[in-house]
Amino acid sequence: MNWHQSEIEILSNKRGFILITDLILNQISEISKYKTGILHLFIKHTSASLTINENADPTVRSDMEAHFNNMVPENAPYYRHTLEGPDDMPAHLKSTIIGNTLSIPISDGQINIGIWQGIYLCEHRSQAHHRKIVATIYGELS
Repeated sequence: MNWHQSEIEILSNKRGFILITDLILNQISEISKYKTGILHLFIKHTSASLTINENADPTVRSDMEAHFNNMVPENAPYYRHTLEGPDDMPAHLKSTIIGNTLSIPISDGQINIGIWQGIYLCEHRSQAHHRKIVATIYGELS
């Protein structure tokens, strides 16, 4: 079995659910060398997260953003962590709910996800941020 690890930096333009599948695939060409394996993605931040969801209809992304903003509102009266702005504590909560890792199967040199699935960077802060994702591949080379 073989390992490969790299780090990807992504500039998120604004808060929202950003489809990054192509960006990931373009920056990790080593995927094509693996017959079978796992691509593990880990985001190195506490106010952003990663998920897999619908990749075709952009209204899914805006609906996800609207739902999480409703479920985890800004300026809740019980928040104590408020020094970094009204979006910061909700960002930490959203990140905890959604998660900071993904494990994606690799089959015959490609990620093995469904036809309607895509990888999202979930940016929970209002300002643009540089986000770092560690990509680790473990598997059998072709």
